[in-house]
Amino acid sequence: MIEIRRVQEEFERRNLSPYAALSAESKGRLRSIEECQVRTAFQRDRDRIIHCKAFRRLKDKTQVFLAPKGDHYRTRLTHTLEVSQIARTIARALRLNEDLTEAIALGHDLGHTPFGHAGEAVLNRLTPGGFAHARQSLRVVDLLENEGEGLNLTYETRDGILKHSKGRGSVTSEEMPETLEGQIVRFADVIAYVNHDIDDAIRAEVISESDLPDQFVKVLGSARNKRIDTMVKAVIRASLNRPVIEMDETILEATLGLREYLYENVYTCPQMMDQIEKAEHVLESLFNYYLEHIDEIPPYIRRNAERDGKHRVVCDFIAGMTDGYALETYRRLFLPEPWGY
Repeated sequence: MIEIRRVQEEFERRNLSPYAALSAESKGRLRSIEECQVRTAFQRDRDRIIHCKAFRRLKDKTQVFLAPKGDHYRTRLTHTLEVSQIARTIARALRLNEDLTEAIALGHDLGHTPFGHAGEAVLNRLTPGGFAHARQSLRVVDLLENEGEGLNLTYETRDGILKHSKGRGSVTSEEMPETLEGQIVRFADVIAYVNHDIDDAIRAEVISESDLPDQFVKVLGSARNKRIDTMVKAVIRASLNRPVIEMDETILEATLGLREYLYENVYTCPQMMDQIEKAEHVLESLFNYYLEHIDEIPPYIRRNAERDGKHRVVCDFIAGMTDGYALETYRRLFLPEPWGY
């Protein structure tokens, strides 16, 4: 049976690009474990992420539009799946390690807060040392998941998760992941959210298709599928047989132009800011409550208080909440219960 994994490892050596990360040459895990007879190290990472509770909670976490009632708005889970699909397409075309790429993509947002970036901003303000969802994603897989045992992932997956985020900054920087597979996820994340956030904003009637700047539409295309196709092919063209992942400069400039348009016209529009302020009030109220009632936090999270401080422990607990759980907890703690008839 052990030959199955070794056959797959040999397949990687023979068929993948010389720039690919090979599972048999992983730098290892935080804690050594016995090798699986069937799956490679990166396949095990992927499976551990898919089966963890933090991954399942992504289905009820906001992407952009807070606690949406419509069936077709993206959530943090559907965003993750779109990133994974785009990243795997690029990795396969470049003959890089698709299993590692998928593991990083599926795990990259495990540390995201309820209410999207609004929640991230609140926890960053309230927690000494700040908060960033990429660092929290690593904290989830290393320390918090599996009842405090962590997922014990490989170095390469952990590196890709930690370094996937770029916010409003450059997609390429000195903080790029060490593997090309991690770099692919960094690009795939931007490609996915720029396009699906436009789609959701049009659905919410915050913007219309005709509002998109002409200079970017002419380069990328007017339809979502066309824009994604253009961006993906631009990454493949610029990165083929090279030791770095890049995107054609003209396409990258237009992609970042659309991203800036979203920041100015969607993420900070009056309709969004009204909801963001309410979400911030909910999370700040919960944060202050649990600082005074830390004994109500689950023991596997609470036990880190002596080492990390109670603010960080409260941050861990709230960051793990879904939108619905945060709202229900706020209602239970701060709103009066109606009397029966």
